[in-house]
Amino acid sequence: MNTQPNNEGRIAIALDIGTTKVCAIAGRKNEYGKIEIVGVGSVKSEGVSRGVVSNIDKTVKAINEAVQIAQKNAKTKFGRVHVGIAGQHIKSIHHHGLLVRHEPESEINEADVNKLISDMHKLVLPPGDKILHVFPQEFTVDDETNIVDPIGMSGVRLEANFHIITGQISASRNIMRCVEKVGLDVADITLEPIASSKAVLTPAEKEAGVALVDIGGGTTDITIFKDSIIRHTSVIPFGGNVVTNDIKEGCTVMKDQAEKLKVKFGSALADAVYDNRIITIPGFRGKDFKEISEKNLAKIVQARLEEIFDYVLWEIKRSGYEGKLIAGIVLTGGGSLLKNIELLSEYHTGLSTRIGQPIEHLAHGYSSMIASPIYSTAVGLLSIAIDNLDFTQEHVFDIDDEGDENEMTGDQNRWYHKIFTYTKDFFEAPADSEF
Repeated sequence: MNTQPNNEGRIAIALDIGTTKVCAIAGRKNEYGKIEIVGVGSVKSEGVSRGVVSNIDKTVKAINEAVQIAQKNAKTKFGRVHVGIAGQHIKSIHHHGLLVRHEPESEINEADVNKLISDMHKLVLPPGDKILHVFPQEFTVDDETNIVDPIGMSGVRLEANFHIITGQISASRNIMRCVEKVGLDVADITLEPIASSKAVLTPAEKEAGVALVDIGGGTTDITIFKDSIIRHTSVIPFGGNVVTNDIKEGCTVMKDQAEKLKVKFGSALADAVYDNRIITIPGFRGKDFKEISEKNLAKIVQARLEEIFDYVLWEIKRSGYEGKLIAGIVLTGGGSLLKNIELLSEYHTGLSTRIGQPIEHLAHGYSSMIASPIYSTAVGLLSIAIDNLDFTQEHVFDIDDEGDENEMTGDQNRWYHKIFTYTKDFFEAPADSEF
């Protein structure tokens, strides 16, 4: 057993269970602090609807296939994985916390902050909901406001504003049940929009103010940062799947044909289609060919994407950061690959827009497949998993080393660890009595 002060060279595994794909990814941090991908397995997902497991058996089958492929590529047998959670059941609330200290002359310590955070977990929520993450926004010590880290200060009243993310306990348990049926342990669970933001956003963007819009197959996740703090999160209950369904209905074609039309010929901006080519599709069972105008196809796509961006604008306004997002919008996820989508976003929202690729923390030599926005969540989960190796003992068995077990320890930013430790404790806790 080797104990190191950092997680360099230690392999972590992440699992992204999405609506369109299940992706298992393994990687480690190199000597320069960058992530090296050692194995990826990605298969079609059929048991997940709008980010939530709807068929246990199909999801287990997909997870098993993805894990087997990743293990073969990495030449490593996986023991524990970090998993993402998403879906329309995810909600966020804001709450104010107050702690009156009985020893005002002593310095504020981490125990005081932990007490304030743990008090948030006592909030009364709708039946079936549980708190996933508690993010401190800013602290107040007596009359001193907008404090990022109060530890070491002195005062009587310690206050803080919190951004709290909640989700349905049944959805999370279904995810854990699927992973455990494959024979893997769940090391931690992370909200997927948070993972995506870690993969594609720069520190400067988080400081300036940015809205990350992750357009997935079943949902569109929105995460707003300002002053390097998560300020708002929300999930729109539709994504690229509704664009495909609109094409299917509007062009009266099969679903797989609609998906191919969207990916190969779809454009988010009808006015940018100048040639207006005619796309010919084979008829059903020997019937006549069907002809579809490229411009009409773009109009169908644009109409639905404008609806999604209307929701994005509404969420930005609801967050209270309208007009304060200097870095504008960053689009990621499979839906961001649609042609001209960044132009439509800029025209419709009035905010500067770029496509976010998950390459912020990757070492040189990564494959072009991993650089796609489709893998933003998976790479973000892997990045978080590697960070968490500093606090958890990740057991990974190397096939070539006859099953030698490595233990991983180290130090890391306490706030980051604290957030995900609370999440892990929540998922490992026994069920509530009312269930």
